[in-house]
Amino acid sequence: MSDLNLTELAAQLQRLQHTSKGKLPNKRHAERFLNETLELIFPNIVGDAPPCTADDIRCKIESAEVEIELALRPVKQPKTRNLNGHTGKTSRDDAIHHFFHHRLSWLIESLWLDAQAMYEGDPAAQTVDEVIGTYPGLLAVSIHRIAHEFYQLEIPIFPRMLSEIAHARTGIDIHPGAVIGKSFCIDHGTGIVIGETAKLGDHVKLYQGVSLAALSVDKSLAASKRHPTIEDHVVIYANATILGGETVIGHHSVVGGNVFITKSVAPYSVVYHKAQVSLRNKLDEQGAMNVDQQEPALDFVI
Repeated sequence: MSDLNLTELAAQLQRLQHTSKGKLPNKRHAERFLNETLELIFPNIVGDAPPCTADDIRCKIESAEVEIELALRPVKQPKTRNLNGHTGKTSRDDAIHHFFHHRLSWLIESLWLDAQAMYEGDPAAQTVDEVIGTYPGLLAVSIHRIAHEFYQLEIPIFPRMLSEIAHARTGIDIHPGAVIGKSFCIDHGTGIVIGETAKLGDHVKLYQGVSLAALSVDKSLAASKRHPTIEDHVVIYANATILGGETVIGHHSVVGGNVFITKSVAPYSVVYHKAQVSLRNKLDEQGAMNVDQQEPALDFVI
């Protein structure tokens, strides 16, 4: 430590911090807020014991409110906002109150519908409780729906921080701005990416590796609709990529695995990638290529 000038290091850190346009939310308290809120929504699985009285629920809400107040304390005030029909500056306290007292009941109903959809959509699921307790898809959707509420209230940075907590825990990357309808089902989920301006209808089901992304990453397009719209009752299988803000997947369509879509698809469509199969000739016992074989066999090692 003798060669390290702590005074110069402190000055360097302070100088770099001044280049920031605002302070970040406190991530430790953001995670605690998420945990408290998830215990409130799914008390039979996530929490230590289900709250069974109004006082129990009130205590849990108060605990979550303390954590989010501490998380948001460093953040700048939100912009002017119309909240419950009243135009004016929405303070952090107003946003927190709005979340817990006006949106929490809807959020609980919505997430239990998601849990039911994932149970019904996965033959391997034995119970809804199994989905709630173990499925990364439900965890990612739960955090997204919470983050989306604060995104709509224009709380800066905090919603994105919540979504990145979900991303780190599950491998599922859903921007908090994405609009997702009811009874949303994610099966497996690893590698799913859903962009900021994506819109998903009701009863949509996604498998692992699906990307709902933009055609261009040009910064000048930040305020435009960049990501696709997925209508009701659509199933999208593994590793499908759907790009573009004008791209619409019509309701009751099925998108097969590994397809790449940049144009709209009519309702009731089935889109799939047709694999090309080539047969190779037999190799002799030493593995040599036969005379009539045109190409050597590929040797894959996984």
